[in-house]
Amino acid sequence: MIIRPVRFDHPDAVKLNDEVQAEYDLRYGDGGDATVLEATDFDPPCGVYLIAYDEHDRPVATGGWRSQDSNGEGNEDGDAELKRMFVIDEMRGRGLARRMLAALEEDARMAGRVRMVLETGTKQPEAVALYTSSGYEPCTKFGYYRHYPESLCFAKHL
Repeated sequence: MIIRPVRFDHPDAVKLNDEVQAEYDLRYGDGGDATVLEATDFDPPCGVYLIAYDEHDRPVATGGWRSQDSNGEGNEDGDAELKRMFVIDEMRGRGLARRMLAALEEDARMAGRVRMVLETGTKQPEAVALYTSSGYEPCTKFGYYRHYPESLCFAKHL
């Protein structure tokens, strides 16, 4: 697997984002994640968006982080918010998400961020298992879905 930084509006990023949105809709029945994201949210040094490619240069996993500071939605100064972690179906169970997560954490740490935060949901037990086994702990809810009962928020100090 080769991990490359791309813009959030890169065609491969758009393709994988469409796939993750379809999965969110399937699990929650709400049309997908309504959190507003801009391509510039992930531009260094305030974030990064990564895609993992297989040996055939096919995009198979994705994830990004964006800077968040105290904003009235539950974020704290120095936060890096994890977004759009996703591995395509046929590549799951191979450790790609864990490798992507480690790459994103390292990038955020190098950018001076002090805490990685993420929002997931009760219908994503695989995500919860990945994050808790990677040192993430429940935190105060933040972001677009902070008032939704199915929302789960986690944080890890970098």
